[in-house]
Amino acid sequence: MLNLQTIVISLLRSPQRREKAAAELSKTNLKWSFLDAVDGSKLQSPPPEYKSRKVKRLLGFELTPNEIGCFLSHKRAWQECLKSNQPTLVFEDDFMLLPHFEKTLQLLLTEFHDWELIRLQALAKTQHDVVKTIGDISIVKNHEDPLGATAYIVKPEAAKILVEHAKDIYEPLDHFLEHETKHGIEMLAVKPYPVDISKAPSTISDRSDRESLRGMRKKMRSLNRVLDRTFDKDPWFPR
Repeated sequence: MLNLQTIVISLLRSPQRREKAAAELSKTNLKWSFLDAVDGSKLQSPPPEYKSRKVKRLLGFELTPNEIGCFLSHKRAWQECLKSNQPTLVFEDDFMLLPHFEKTLQLLLTEFHDWELIRLQALAKTQHDVVKTIGDISIVKNHEDPLGATAYIVKPEAAKILVEHAKDIYEPLDHFLEHETKHGIEMLAVKPYPVDISKAPSTISDRSDRESLRGMRKKMRSLNRVLDRTFDKDPWFPR
């Protein structure tokens, strides 16, 4: 039995997605449980962790209620990791397992231990440096943020750091996980990824495509970040 806790973050109002997640995990030998997600659309007001005006200054736009709910849900998963004191596999409920999934878990938990946080899925292709190759599986460090947080494994020591740094919510969850200059955790990845997305309709439907900041808006964001790095003891976007 692998020393692993498995959590599936899922909204109570999404029974079909839950059924699909359960069907996927029934193909494995994992013990797992649902973690009821925070429904951002039902938040009466932003949580204390979210500082709206500062977010807009330093990010350039505000997070949507469902993005905030997503972040809070993953924060709960990290807290569950700390409670169990076990490496924790965190899924969002739109995942699809690929044939080498269980082989990959076995490798990460019994053969290669030099990681704190490791990505099992991504939305974008990125260049990478190979850290370790075992057979046909490589542990890599991505050069860019490959986006997405459908599946990853976090160890308790890393979960503790993530919880501490999530006292403020100021960027989408997937960007925060890759934000090594902020929390100091190196997020590695497994390639080929052993998890894909199911392409089910998103439950973060209030997150529209955002255009890149340009012109004066981009200059103002850069200036605000410089000021924050200069005067804040714990800046959100350190270099």
